Amino acid sequence: MMEQEIIDLYKNPPQKYTEEHKALFMAFSDALNRGIVRSCEKKNDTWIVNEWVKMGILTGFRMGELTAFPWSEKKPFFDKDTIPEKLFTLKDRIRIVPGGSSARNGCYIATGVAIMPPAFINIGAYVDSGTLIDSHSLVGSCAQIGKNVHLSAGAIIGGVLEPVGLRPVIIEDDVFVGGNTGIYEGIIVQSKAVIASGTVITASTPIYDSVQGRYLNYDSGNSFTIPYGAVVVPGSRRLKSNPEFQVACPIIIKYRDEKTDKAVELEQTLRELLE
Repeated sequence: MMEQEIIDLYKNPPQKYTEEHKALFMAFSDALNRGIVRSCEKKNDTWIVNEWVKMGILTGFRMGELTAFPWSEKKPFFDKDTIPEKLFTLKDRIRIVPGGSSARNGCYIATGVAIMPPAFINIGAYVDSGTLIDSHSLVGSCAQIGKNVHLSAGAIIGGVLEPVGLRPVIIEDDVFVGGNTGIYEGIIVQSKAVIASGTVITASTPIYDSVQGRYLNYDSGNSFTIPYGAVVVPGSRRLKSNPEFQVACPIIIKYRDEKTDKAVELEQTLRELLE
């Protein structure tokens, strides 16, 4: 019932939103906060975009009025009144170290997540249990982060709301994302993959698999899927039009092995200490 009501409201916006409309959005936000609905979810081993969820988020922006929220006595913040900051309690069992981290209402953050300052998690994002979000990391709107993921300092996971059919960035379970990385435009990083520090991955940047000796093909979402256990590092390739210049080209240098596992064992130990 909620799904159809959201779709109708998105496609036929009224001249003035009523209290009933706002009550619908509040119920929708609560479902996002609890992880009952997701903007993208895996069904039969395929990631499916739930367009109506994105419609609901966009509707919340439409109906909202800019207002001041009390962040501190001297420095309030200003946003739509329908989308306040997400609030936590001790019962959530989420470790949030002081120093400026924030999350928007309407994102799901599971028990056992640790957030180091400053970090930001946007509306529609889904962060599963055991994940560590390190300093200066961003989880963009509708991005999906699996279990036991490490987002290192400065990691940027891009978000997307429009068009509603576009797939968000998806980081599956047990992925290690190095510092100062950027993953954007619907990229899927499958379980156990390792993204080295400084790597930038987008749907418009070719990715070379040196183990298989080929470039990755586009997947069904018109983006790329980083394979299970792949170890990806920054790389470059020569421009065909002018060999004097090079452009970025992330490279899969190997697939995860015992040596790689040992290199990331420290991260698992850290997560266990944070629980």
